[in-house]
Amino acid sequence: MSLSPPPKRRRANRSPTPELTLNDGDDYQPYIPVQQRRQERLNLLINRRGPEAQQERARREIQESEEQRDEEREEERRREKARRERTLLIEALDVHSRKAAEDAKKTEQERVEEADAEILAAIASRKKLASDRELARGIVYTEPLKASWRPPHYIREKSEEQHQKLREKYHIIVEGEDIPPPIASFADMKIPEPLLKNLKSKRIIQPTPIQIQGMPVAFSGRDMIGIAFTGSGKTLAFCLPLIMLALEEETKLSFSRGEGPRELASQTYENVLSWADAMTKGGYPQINTLLCMGGISMSDQSHVMNKGLHIIVATPGRLIDMLEKKRFSLRSCKYLCMDEADRMIDLGFEEDVRTIMSFFSRQRQTLLFSATMPKKIQDFAQQSLIKPVLVNVGRAGAANLDVLQVVEYVKQEAKMVYLLECLQKTAPPVIIFSENKNEVDDIHEYLLLKGVEAVAIHGSKTQEERQYAIKSFKSGAKDVMVASGVASKGLDFNEIQHVIIFSMPKEIEDYVHQIGRTGRSGKTGIATTFVNMNTPEQTLLDLKYLLLEAGQKVPPFLQSVEDPRASQGGRLQGCPVCGGLGHGISNCPKLEDASRRQMASHRGDAIGDFSTRVEGESEDEMRHLVYRDQCRIEKTYIL
Repeated sequence: MSLSPPPKRRRANRSPTPELTLNDGDDYQPYIPVQQRRQERLNLLINRRGPEAQQERARREIQESEEQRDEEREEERRREKARRERTLLIEALDVHSRKAAEDAKKTEQERVEEADAEILAAIASRKKLASDRELARGIVYTEPLKASWRPPHYIREKSEEQHQKLREKYHIIVEGEDIPPPIASFADMKIPEPLLKNLKSKRIIQPTPIQIQGMPVAFSGRDMIGIAFTGSGKTLAFCLPLIMLALEEETKLSFSRGEGPRELASQTYENVLSWADAMTKGGYPQINTLLCMGGISMSDQSHVMNKGLHIIVATPGRLIDMLEKKRFSLRSCKYLCMDEADRMIDLGFEEDVRTIMSFFSRQRQTLLFSATMPKKIQDFAQQSLIKPVLVNVGRAGAANLDVLQVVEYVKQEAKMVYLLECLQKTAPPVIIFSENKNEVDDIHEYLLLKGVEAVAIHGSKTQEERQYAIKSFKSGAKDVMVASGVASKGLDFNEIQHVIIFSMPKEIEDYVHQIGRTGRSGKTGIATTFVNMNTPEQTLLDLKYLLLEAGQKVPPFLQSVEDPRASQGGRLQGCPVCGGLGHGISNCPKLEDASRRQMASHRGDAIGDFSTRVEGESEDEMRHLVYRDQCRIEKTYIL
């Protein structure tokens, strides 16, 4: 059976798709919105009614527009009234609420860091340390003074890597431009033979770390910030350069009456006299040195001023008084040194230093030295000096590693009895520190009754009493000195083996200076500190960290003191104002004391003598208050 093929399908023929246009058909009407059709019908009705209806419509439109304007004016009056009723307090509360909402998103550590930054920025806004004349005329020195001294050629030929190795050997940290090389020998510093013999007679053979780097910087005429622990030889580091500069100027042109002083420098008048006499005996010109401080008759030193001055040891108040009386001038002075510079600035002597600088007529070389110079003062000094060189041996504010620190818990009523036991630890001489002058007198009287050869020194003592106490203690006639903060800074006592801190100072800087009266010039010493429940916890925390840093033994009761900042997380940082490791800037005791002093000075509480000081006020505090109103009061800081 054969299959036939399927039939073929035919394509259907379809008619073409019609093309429609909008014009097709006469009945097409475009779409009109409903709103428009209603409006057209309304207009048609109005036109049919006549002109009366049109006038009514116009009046209605005018009335509606006036009502709308009235509503807008009323709304504007309500907004203006609300603005007037909104007080600054409400705005402050709104700002505070917004800030609180933002702070809620931050961590506790971030909030603390921001608060510390605000406080630091507020206290950092101070003009640089320059005279009013320089600030008013816009006088700016850009280059350091040129000095004739140069290091020996074999020192200059050494590479910077060799210099850095020497610095690392003695733990010297330097900052600045074109830093002079360190020199580890007095002879290589080109010091004259008479001074070398004088140093050897005092068993000073090799320079200390601060002298290795600091003296070449000073010899080179550079501004300098020198930081080193107590007893490290800072005084020699700036005294020898000033003596060399004075001799150089004297050789060029001798001074006549009224000229000078050549330098404002020195830690002790006796040291300067000793080194100057050594140079005179060696055949060099005589160096005239003047002691200018409260409590000393200047008429007794008129013979020195008549010869012309090279070096002056001065306190700010008496120096300003002598300059204003034109007893001598600073026209030829080119060398200014401030020892314990941070304390001088902190205690409000900043304006007095500017007043002294206004008597200069030329550029000067400025050196600032201290054992405790917090970051805040370092930054301020950097802005005030000309391309300064920072020489730092160890952390600023660190304790002397040659001092064995012993901290003991002693009840307040048992201190006096236990004091006698502590005096048996070492042979005399011994220094006992207390923060209160009445307590100093009580301790002194108690020791005398017990047969101990003791003297006392504090701010209420006359200059003659203080000089007698220092002289008899240094000579060995007295075994014990009971002192307030007056003796903790600027005074150098040799052979002190033991320091007893009867009452722990609030500021850890003062503690560092007090224990630094022993362990000097490479020798070892002991510092015994009494603490109890009366000692603030923050002070104990500062002390704990200081002991840990120095590798000293921390007693269990001190180990149990916890740092509240540890719970906030983050890295613990020290205070940039006082250098204390146990607190931040927000609760710094130095800032609290400075604020209290400022408030007291505004109230006029500073008028009076040291004898009117209320119980519990510190020596530094009262010294500042009284000085601001009575320039005649003698101060213990040295320019």
